[in-house]
Amino acid sequence: MKKRIRKINKFKDSPIETQNEVLNYLISKGKETLFGNEHNFNQISDYDSFKKEIPIRTYEEITHYVDRVRNGEENILWPGKIKWFAKSSGTTNNKSKFIPISKESLHDGHFKGGKDMLSLYGNNFPNSNIYNGKGVMLGGSITETQSGKAKEGDLSAILLDEFPFWVNYHRIPDIETALMSEWEEKLERIAQQAVNENITNLTGVPSWMLILLKQIVKISGKKNISEVWPNLELYMHGGVNFEPYRSQFEELIPSKKMNYLEAYNASEGLIGLQDKSPSEGMLLMLDYGIFYEFIPMEKFSIGIMEPINLKDVELNKKYTIVISTNGGLWRYLIGDIIEFTTLYPFRIKISGRTKNCINTFGEELMVHNTDTAILNSCNKHNCSIRDYTVAPIYISENSGGHQWYIEFEQPPKNTEKFMQDLDKNLQNLNSDYQAKRTKNLILKFPELVEIKNNEFYKWLSDNNRLGGQFKVPRLSENREIADYLLGLK
Repeated sequence: MKKRIRKINKFKDSPIETQNEVLNYLISKGKETLFGNEHNFNQISDYDSFKKEIPIRTYEEITHYVDRVRNGEENILWPGKIKWFAKSSGTTNNKSKFIPISKESLHDGHFKGGKDMLSLYGNNFPNSNIYNGKGVMLGGSITETQSGKAKEGDLSAILLDEFPFWVNYHRIPDIETALMSEWEEKLERIAQQAVNENITNLTGVPSWMLILLKQIVKISGKKNISEVWPNLELYMHGGVNFEPYRSQFEELIPSKKMNYLEAYNASEGLIGLQDKSPSEGMLLMLDYGIFYEFIPMEKFSIGIMEPINLKDVELNKKYTIVISTNGGLWRYLIGDIIEFTTLYPFRIKISGRTKNCINTFGEELMVHNTDTAILNSCNKHNCSIRDYTVAPIYISENSGGHQWYIEFEQPPKNTEKFMQDLDKNLQNLNSDYQAKRTKNLILKFPELVEIKNNEFYKWLSDNNRLGGQFKVPRLSENREIADYLLGLK
């Protein structure tokens, strides 16, 4: 662990040189692939020629390559055969997208990042007793691809399935339970396995972790988690905004020695780790086989795809990330918006998504999902809408939900059946939303608030947004618009 701190300090001291080394490595490996042949990798010698030969792409634009890799073809995007695919929320045309996970991206990125997070934690808290107990790790499930030649599922499940033995020795639950797809039974089994253990650390998405911790308290008969696990000191989290959950965790774990560390571990690669406590942002991890480019949002928003590399970024300016990875993603538009909180070393925070999105509970609901779902429901119920917006209802007991504010032009005859069909459409369109809706464990049935008194117009007027180019945001991760609308009713 201490040796790794020295290597982290090395790339902090030489960030541009480190990224240039990563780019040269990726180009050399890409020459061995179909993609490399099609994009003249033999003629790429530096960043300028790299940009010239390879266009920036979204998932929709690489799907035909990914489909070939999923069907078992080798040397398409990355040398060799790909054995794993991380399944995450879908694109415009797909319910889910499947991100190739190569051996290099698994071991030199995701696994390396897990060890680095513990290294950084140990460096910040040298008196930690985290290794004197076990950790609870929550993950999803995996299945075989249709061809039977690879495995696909949540990134967390792939990591659990492939962890070396020494990690599993310190982990709860057992692998069979960890990879179960039935979440209700899974959480109950994890709770039973963990309640009497000496747990020192937790890893998982906040929404699921809260449900598990509340179940632990219930079956233990204790008042809180600190009474159940007095040596608990660390929760490693990522994937969603943690702030809406913080107060609930602090209530469940009223321990002064409790620490919270954030990771930016996307399906496409592990991008950042919190290296300071209190946080100064997440350290951009520069030696994981990922080459970074950044498009200023003022350009991206008007369709100008002109990225810069690390040496030209500025503080407190919004960028969307473009990545090239050792998993075979080439100049891939990941869809996240970040800001740099420090330079030299480079630390970042996530500011949002390039597309409207609600990801309060890990559902990754996109605006194209909601647009399609409401259109399909209107067609079925012979109704039409003027406008809509969606906001989260934060978790109170064991679940949260979405509030739909809809102004109907022609209302449906039965609004309850309309919302039932809307919910079904969303589940069909988005696998992450579907998972969170399972048995109401995370997301309850969506709630309808009808807009009947021009509230949307009033919001636009009060926010100086009247005019043809302005509209009410479809999706929000906060309740500012929702609470304003409710205040007018």
